Amino acid sequence: MNKKLVAVAAAGVLASPLAAQAQTANVTLYGRLNINYELVNGRQENGSNPNVSRLSANSSRVGIRGTESLGGGLNAIFQIESDVRGDTNNVNGFSSRNTFVGLQGPWGTLKAGNMDAPYDDLHPIFGNVPTYTTSILSTAAIWANNGGYNKQTGSFDARLGNSVRYDSPVWAGFNFSGQVSMRDSSGTAGGGNFGDHVEELRHAYVFGLGGFYNNGPIQIGMGYERNIKVRGPNLNDFAFGVTGGYNFGLVRPALLYERVDYDTATGSLKRDLWGVTVTAPIGSGALYAAWIHGNDGKGGAVDGTRVGGVTKGSDTSADQWEISYTYPLS
Repeated sequence: MNKKLVAVAAAGVLASPLAAQAQTANVTLYGRLNINYELVNGRQENGSNPNVSRLSANSSRVGIRGTESLGGGLNAIFQIESDVRGDTNNVNGFSSRNTFVGLQGPWGTLKAGNMDAPYDDLHPIFGNVPTYTTSILSTAAIWANNGGYNKQTGSFDARLGNSVRYDSPVWAGFNFSGQVSMRDSSGTAGGGNFGDHVEELRHAYVFGLGGFYNNGPIQIGMGYERNIKVRGPNLNDFAFGVTGGYNFGLVRPALLYERVDYDTATGSLKRDLWGVTVTAPIGSGALYAAWIHGNDGKGGAVDGTRVGGVTKGSDTSADQWEISYTYPLS
């Protein structure tokens, strides 16, 4: 839904130059409401195997975005995006999702605010986007977000506040991105809650890089994210991922490799992960299947050491299977 908005109601209280500027801006109201029913059977660490019946909002959101020409090929841009919890009355607040201001020109796009990291841009290439699923069915439940979307527990690709991001133009299908998130002195976290330790306010930060190629049926992406002193003094973590897909028309397979590496009090903790997805158009919809395998945690840390969803030792691997069919009603 696109709307050209003019500041009519506010005209009586705003100075006329501001009202004139509002009329020259292109403003879009957008949103997505995805409510689904889930029946979950999940085996717990204590051996119990409960059935859970629930609704999930699946990253439903509403937002406003706009652009205004500043001349010479330069545009001012903004976006304000908020969670919509259609399944409950719980909300994360106004502007809780991707929210920023920035400049856009022939040299690329520069934004400042609360934004997804370049590492997050690997997800649509690997292929969990067709289902619009961010609940337990999402492939992000095992890779990148194994820490529960929380920087304190070792998550990567989380939305980064207090951040600046640059996206390059596209050259022959290639482009790259870079982002840095800083912890401010008020205690507001840059990438979720950074935690509480003495060095954090001055020295904790997150930076990420991404490189992408999109040309016809081929999509390739590489991402790197590093958390510096986020979980504690001298605890530096990183994730590296590479994914690629090829659309043959009748079917689109995609592959993924990821390495996560954490500092712990007893040494490093590492995990390698592999995945494959297949998307096949059937009628007006699409059949989607995914398999992801996370290896046992390894490294110099003692057995039993855990960061987020990664544990050191034998028999600590994980697998995720998914199959779904998505049909658009309109």
